[in-house]
Amino acid sequence: MGPGSFKLFFLFLMASGLPVAFAMAGASLVYVLVDQSEPPFVVVHRMFGGLDSFPLLAVPFFILAGNLMNSAGITNRIYNFALALVGWMKGGLGHVNIVGSVIFAGMSGTAIADAAGLGTIEIKAMKDHGYSTEFSVGVTAASATLGPIIPPSLPFVIYALFANVSVGALFLAGILPGAVMAILMMLTVAFYARRNKWGSDVPFHWPRVIKALVELLVVAGWPTAIWAATT
Repeated sequence: MGPGSFKLFFLFLMASGLPVAFAMAGASLVYVLVDQSEPPFVVVHRMFGGLDSFPLLAVPFFILAGNLMNSAGITNRIYNFALALVGWMKGGLGHVNIVGSVIFAGMSGTAIADAAGLGTIEIKAMKDHGYSTEFSVGVTAASATLGPIIPPSLPFVIYALFANVSVGALFLAGILPGAVMAILMMLTVAFYARRNKWGSDVPFHWPRVIKALVELLVVAGWPTAIWAATT
């Protein structure tokens, strides 16, 4: 049996509903047992050796951080702060969507957590204010891509691990592209707002901005305070 047969076996395992990791491992182990080019123990040892990596710990912890922020209400505080900060601009909720994603990206590092957390709040708010479903979903999907670019970024950590490059250098390299992308997205929203004659969604008040910022810092700062107290 050639490698092509085991690729089909891998696709069969995927189609059966088996998780991707188990499908890959299962097809690989079957291939090794049939081909007998390597002892099975060597393959298992290499598999676990690849997982025994300190940088890879960032993967589950980033996902956990995104879930905790959604459960603890931090996403609501991020949205309220972004609304108070840029909601007064034309096409306000579109700008809120982008600024909120920038803030959330600096905490979670993933696009999925951004879209699942802030996305549900932002899409509902935009539709309630008269924005079309297509525009609301489009802005949300585009702004969620800032998560893997603005540090800390989960894909940067994985790439740095396999390419043997500095994680810190990749994080620094992602700041400027992330800022440029956010600015261009906001300019695009401003263009559509001017073309469709959209107005602002909320008035600007400094007390509201300060209050929303304090609430965000208090809620987001608790994990840091607990970590500092226990170390």
